[in-house]
Amino acid sequence: MTKQQQCTDARSVSPRIATENGSSPVADPHPHRMLDRTARATLARMTGGVSPHSIFAAWSDWALHLGRSPGRQLELMERAQTNAVRLVAEILAEGPEPFRPRVHDHRFSHPSWNKPPFNAWAQCFLAIQDWWDAATDEMPGLAKGDADRTRFQARQALDMISPSNFPWSNPEIIEETVTQKGQNLIDGARHLTEDVIQTLTQAHKPAPPGFEVGEHLACTPGEVVFRNDLFELIQYAPQTGRVHPEPVLFVPAWIMKYYVLDLSPDNSMVAFLVRQGFTVFMISWCNPTADQSELSLEDYRRRGVMAALDVVDDIVPGAKVHANGYCLGGTLLAIAAAVMARDGDDRLASITLMAAQVDFAEAGELLMFVDESQVAFIEDLMWIQGYLDRPQMARTFASIRAEDLIYTRAVNRYFLAREDLPSDLLVWNGDTTRMPARMHSEYLRGLFLENRLSAGRFAVEGRVIALKDIEVPIFVVGTETDHIAPWRSVYKTQLFTDSELTFVLTRGGHNGGILSEPGHKGRHYRIGHRPAGALYAGPDAWLARHEPTEGSWWPEMADWLTCRSGEPGPPPSMGRSGGDGPTLGPAPGSYVHQI
Repeated sequence: MTKQQQCTDARSVSPRIATENGSSPVADPHPHRMLDRTARATLARMTGGVSPHSIFAAWSDWALHLGRSPGRQLELMERAQTNAVRLVAEILAEGPEPFRPRVHDHRFSHPSWNKPPFNAWAQCFLAIQDWWDAATDEMPGLAKGDADRTRFQARQALDMISPSNFPWSNPEIIEETVTQKGQNLIDGARHLTEDVIQTLTQAHKPAPPGFEVGEHLACTPGEVVFRNDLFELIQYAPQTGRVHPEPVLFVPAWIMKYYVLDLSPDNSMVAFLVRQGFTVFMISWCNPTADQSELSLEDYRRRGVMAALDVVDDIVPGAKVHANGYCLGGTLLAIAAAVMARDGDDRLASITLMAAQVDFAEAGELLMFVDESQVAFIEDLMWIQGYLDRPQMARTFASIRAEDLIYTRAVNRYFLAREDLPSDLLVWNGDTTRMPARMHSEYLRGLFLENRLSAGRFAVEGRVIALKDIEVPIFVVGTETDHIAPWRSVYKTQLFTDSELTFVLTRGGHNGGILSEPGHKGRHYRIGHRPAGALYAGPDAWLARHEPTEGSWWPEMADWLTCRSGEPGPPPSMGRSGGDGPTLGPAPGSYVHQI
């Protein structure tokens, strides 16, 4: 990238220059500020995009407020004394453990952790963790974001020194080492070497046998019917003699590849809907490179969602479309639908939003990574790279569940020499993508940081859009343990829309809750309907009124779509212009293979 290109990119990415979503334009920055940005970008690369200023500010805010709260200091001293007494009592006399790990923390689940001295070490760690949770709780005057960040960072530091991480203090590692006569440590060292080399080279790891994309995953039959530089559009072949006239268009998130919705044949949402008699289309986003750093959020709407609608309209003329958006794709779909409603475009029959947020005030643990300093740091990192790279995104999500996704995996792989057992979801989860610099900056600032969409300050083509303009029926899905799009945040779609709305709350997390195919054991869901124009009820009131139903929510979605569709008829031809135009190759296409 030349110096001139860098200067152009710096101006285009800067939030103080962009005006599309409400920023105030200012004069171009002084040329000397390029030196500042180069220095910040270099530091951002060294820290992996983590802002040290944001960390320092959070701890300073916490320390200053704690320093002026003598009552809180006494409370913490009493808690330390109480925890110490409980620890001594547990060590001297057998009884119920005074401290228990969090529900998703399985580091101390091995039976040997109940025996001395390992039980004392585990309890000591959990007691310290309990104290820090109390110490970083909210205080009057302390910004909630800073309280959350200090608690998160304290846990990150504690997770590094957990007794479960070291071979001399983890009884499971000791037992395995004795049983295997040290072979597990030799094999674990080989795994560590392989992972270090892969991390340094960033070489793409091929899918394990039995999990190849296009053969075992993303294998529902179909054809690519359109391609531009941003996405491919896949049309899936009918599997019933007659189909509903209204097609289904999926808008997946661009943060991961689309085929989580077409995973294996037995848990593919695409295949399920095709078997229910729907014509299904899928957007498959490209994996952008540095040359595409200028792709904007508006490009994803206009040359992505709207271009796909145009193609679907050409293949199925006159039919309204059931649009389905997942995660960030759902947010983009909501924006597109609001623009269409504002402009009188009535091509949508319904909207389905799966684990998708339109308001980001309660966006969960990802908010710990979003403040002015942190976003500016990420922008500097993207400025020098042209995109946010895959490892940087993966580290963010892994750190939210560090005890499980980082340290437990490291123990299993490097000390117990256990291979990662492949699964379709894990293979997909490792098949990450890059984020274009401009688009990701607009998304972080306009939606996450400034929450413009629900605040009535999100402008498209120079005019503010309103979600309340949407009149078509909406089907919203939240998942109970989602830490990326918490269900109470997803539920707030009801607060900002007036149309008929059905809300489903299903068991599982951000991905696992959506993959809830019929026959999946241990699944349940709650479902409720709000008529158009009804009064708003909060999430807790809704939860109290709706009892769980065992099984998969997918049939509920299919029935909901069927009730809003016409009588089945002959399936449309594959490809544009009634089948006269050639298709561009079989599904899953070429973009899904980009690395």
